[in-house]
Amino acid sequence: MPHSQTARRTELAGFLRSRRARISPEDVGMPPGLRRRTPGLRREEVAQLAGVGVTWYTWLEQGRPINASVQVLDAVARVLQFDATEREHLYRLAGIPFVREPVSDEEVVGKEVLAILDALDPLPAAVYNARYDVQASNAAYRVMWPMTSLVARRERNVLYKLCVIPECCSTFVNSGVELPWMVAQLRHSYGRHVGEPAWEGFIAMMVEESPRFAQLWASGDVAAPGSRVKLFRHDAVGLIHLSSNSLSIDGMAEHRIIAYTPVGEEDRERIERLRAIDDPVIGCSVHGRPLSVVLAEKAAREQRGAGAAPVTASS
Repeated sequence: MPHSQTARRTELAGFLRSRRARISPEDVGMPPGLRRRTPGLRREEVAQLAGVGVTWYTWLEQGRPINASVQVLDAVARVLQFDATEREHLYRLAGIPFVREPVSDEEVVGKEVLAILDALDPLPAAVYNARYDVQASNAAYRVMWPMTSLVARRERNVLYKLCVIPECCSTFVNSGVELPWMVAQLRHSYGRHVGEPAWEGFIAMMVEESPRFAQLWASGDVAAPGSRVKLFRHDAVGLIHLSSNSLSIDGMAEHRIIAYTPVGEEDRERIERLRAIDDPVIGCSVHGRPLSVVLAEKAAREQRGAGAAPVTASS
């Protein structure tokens, strides 16, 4: 191995060890335990939280010549609470090109598409890619599902949230019918991306974290996009029936605008009532918190430089 690669891997090993030592079990929601011989997290704890093998992570920390994907590095960076500068440094040491995460919807979809979304208001509307990442949204959409704009961009995935949040916190009522269709549509798109690291990593993560997704994915069903009627529940206003329609976007392959139209007048009125609430509760009556509390916690994390933490409330 060339000397430059050896030096880079040695630096990577030391960097990961130093970052691991500064994170306590309490920082990631784990009990402190007794008689910890090393400061910070153990290697096996980082591996478990990042969803990677203990042996693989150990080799990474030892500077061995192994391949690391973008998805795996992002998972490790999330566990070790890296800021943007530390993430870029991690990528460079691992020999992977660093792509700066866009900081605004405009950077992702452009001014013209944002203008279309805003013009659709008061209809909730958003731009999804083929993996159900929320790339941009309008005000009405953010009122219906506020957490899509309050978490880090890489966490704004509708399918992930529907599969992993507690069912009591989900606003999605008819998921028993609609979720299988969404997974089938994902598989339809996946056929164009078999073997691509980003897609393979996403599918593997979903299978690992959601038994429900794993079961639906194993069915092998496929479906194409189309108009659907979806039922959502918000504790403050009740049930809202929405018809979803998918619109293609010129110049943005495999991206689409999803616009939600109230099925009836009562549904439209309930959306208006929801928009009039100054401080809505995010989540269910047991786990939910006022939006103001969620925002305050987010601001505190950003001030500490810890980034956005995963949330349990529905998107």
